[in-house]
Amino acid sequence: MPYAKSKIEVKALDTPNYIKSLLIPNGNKPRGRRVWSIDLESVWLPFLTSTNTVGDTAIPVDALGAPLRLAYNADGSVKFSKAGRPVTKVAREVADSVKLIRENLTAGLVAYANGVITENPEGYKAQIELAREAGEPIIAKDRANLDKAIANAMAEAVAEAEVKVKGKGRAKVAVTA
Repeated sequence: MPYAKSKIEVKALDTPNYIKSLLIPNGNKPRGRRVWSIDLESVWLPFLTSTNTVGDTAIPVDALGAPLRLAYNADGSVKFSKAGRPVTKVAREVADSVKLIRENLTAGLVAYANGVITENPEGYKAQIELAREAGEPIIAKDRANLDKAIANAMAEAVAEAEVKVKGKGRAKVAVTA
């Protein structure tokens, strides 16, 4: 079912461009090491290098030049995964910068939502109610399907247990006879 059109009277707000840009689809899907689910090589390194260039950050150049580091165990030995591959980690300065950006983005999103809620509480409440009503059939269907799946799994488990119990009983009878 396509998205339900809102029948709410929307109070015009001046949405910041940086919020609008977050909502525009972008077809670029780079592949590589990700930090916070964003590509390290094609996004984070150019961005952080740019922030260093204009003086907004002072990330050590060695962290930008070698952002992936070999991980070590507490005893100083090289750390390996269960599959036998060496473990790599992102340089602490790069990881800390990404963490700071994530926290600031989260704070900005919360502040934006709070601003909308404050300026248009009726519209926000109406959107919440529309979303709740639109979600009810989906939740009910999922609940019914889950209940059915659990009942089927229980029936299969009971049937398997009965087969095992009957199989063991026959074997004992055959042995004692």
